[in-house]
Amino acid sequence: MKNYISRRTVLRVGAGALGILGAGGRLSRFGLLNAAVNPTTPNYKAMVCIFLFGGNDGGNMLIPILTKNKYSDYAAIRSASTLGLAQNTLATIVTPGNETYGLHPQLAPLQPLFQQNRLALVANVGTLLKPVNKDQYNQGSVPVPVNLFSHADQQQQWQTVPGQHTGWGGRAADILSAINSPSTFPTGVSVAGNSLFLTGATTTPASVTNGGLGLDGSDGSDAANARDAAFQQILTFNTGLSLVQSADSLMADGIAAGQALNAALASGGALTTVFPQTGLGQQLQQVAQIMKVRQTLGVNRQIFFATQGGYDTHTDELNQHVSLFAELAGAMSAFYQALSTDLTLQDQVVTFTESDFGRTFQPDTGGGTDHAWGSNAIVMGPVTAANVYGAFPTLALNGPDDVSGRGVYIPSTSVDQYGATIASWFGVADNALQTVFPNLINFPNQQKLGFL
Repeated sequence: MKNYISRRTVLRVGAGALGILGAGGRLSRFGLLNAAVNPTTPNYKAMVCIFLFGGNDGGNMLIPILTKNKYSDYAAIRSASTLGLAQNTLATIVTPGNETYGLHPQLAPLQPLFQQNRLALVANVGTLLKPVNKDQYNQGSVPVPVNLFSHADQQQQWQTVPGQHTGWGGRAADILSAINSPSTFPTGVSVAGNSLFLTGATTTPASVTNGGLGLDGSDGSDAANARDAAFQQILTFNTGLSLVQSADSLMADGIAAGQALNAALASGGALTTVFPQTGLGQQLQQVAQIMKVRQTLGVNRQIFFATQGGYDTHTDELNQHVSLFAELAGAMSAFYQALSTDLTLQDQVVTFTESDFGRTFQPDTGGGTDHAWGSNAIVMGPVTAANVYGAFPTLALNGPDDVSGRGVYIPSTSVDQYGATIASWFGVADNALQTVFPNLINFPNQQKLGFL
């Protein structure tokens, strides 16, 4: 999705996305002015979610070489003639326990971050209501998320957690948005259009895109000024209709917020980091630019949502992954450089991946994969240790973790546990984690994974 907005471009902010913050939380123009005088952000933290739309094949993202599984286990199913990657092409990483894994060759730019203790991998994570084994799954004796292999349903459940209708990022914002007071600038900001992940019960995110409501004509000309004045008259005209008045007010608040962010960005200065001009690279550049003006906006907590599409790799996956993973690694590497050199926020920002589901470990005849369940994820930032967290499934068709005979592996870690680890670092108290992750009660043995 190519929705980068340069610092000089008027920000287009949809009134429906930015003008409402939920009951009792509407943006006020006075709140925006107050935000500008908040002098410091000593306790600033941010979460950046990168959603890989289509269902990422984590089996070729992270490959065991010398672990519980061996490279030979991988190669027995994914031969070089189909979907296998040669061991000598992998970017090798070694965990503190001396387990050896390989990253996909195009993820090599992330290898130094692992070696610098700034990157962690989470193995076999997916949507779960409670722990389930293969026998329980086959017998239907333990509930599992609905429509497991459906793109739409699993995209929703990764962003909300199973059984919920608001985003888990949004629910975290509900709890922590008061930390940003007196600023009323939204805690959540999407650089990829509308975001369920960021939508809470009492908070609604800003949606920063190249479309939606714009002030394209506001170039200072007489004609543009006349249009702006006419539009403001429409928004302030008392129609006597409460619904229209409310909509006009929200629209006006959205415009005011967009103008406030534009002003902040215009005075924020340029980044020195050179970002790749890919869709994801441009999105993460925009995230970095907004972080750069965090003090002007007066925010201490921010949650961002970025996306990359194209991961529904039913055919020709090897070639598709070359470009997909190159874009992902290039964007993440540049973003980390900006955090550490431009912003000095390398210890205050956690960037992590999500995706619909994993892919079958057994390839299709067309050199692709089908929809599966558990997959692997990347976490970048102040990790506890550069390690592989969670438990890899046994890489064997019809093995103890395969519910299909084709390598559809039951997740060993739930999205609730994965998200709770991140949200806890972000500041959600332990006694509030189950508000954000209601299924967490079903995982009493390990509610947080310890990678942060």
